[in-house]
Amino acid sequence: MEGDGVFDRMYQRAVRLKQDTLALYLAYRDPRVPSYARIFILCMVAYAFSPLDLIPDFIPILGYLDDLVILPLGIYLAVKMVPADVFAECRQRAQEIFTDKKKLSLWAAAVVLLIWLLLLILLTLWVLKMFQIVA
Repeated sequence: MEGDGVFDRMYQRAVRLKQDTLALYLAYRDPRVPSYARIFILCMVAYAFSPLDLIPDFIPILGYLDDLVILPLGIYLAVKMVPADVFAECRQRAQEIFTDKKKLSLWAAAVVLLIWLLLLILLTLWVLKMFQIVA
């Protein structure tokens, strides 16, 4: 019986982590959030929704380090950068969106697509600059 409580708490934390990730994305779009926090939030949300890991999962022990330590720590820090009242509003909106799974899937897909598009544009500009095609 005791093990059920541990797994329930772990599951609740995982759900909270997902909701906070969506709330951070919503906070990113809020003009009351400082620009340094927006940049950090963008990186964390991109990393959270990206299928690519900093440390590949097939590496024993270290492979899950990013999923178990780096990601929750980064989200925790990002939450601390957002003003409390703004994050409370965003968390409420995230819970509303989270209850509707179809909207959540569309939000997640849109975020990942937007971030990969931004990275592709930045990579293209960097390559063009490197080969001095663009002044």
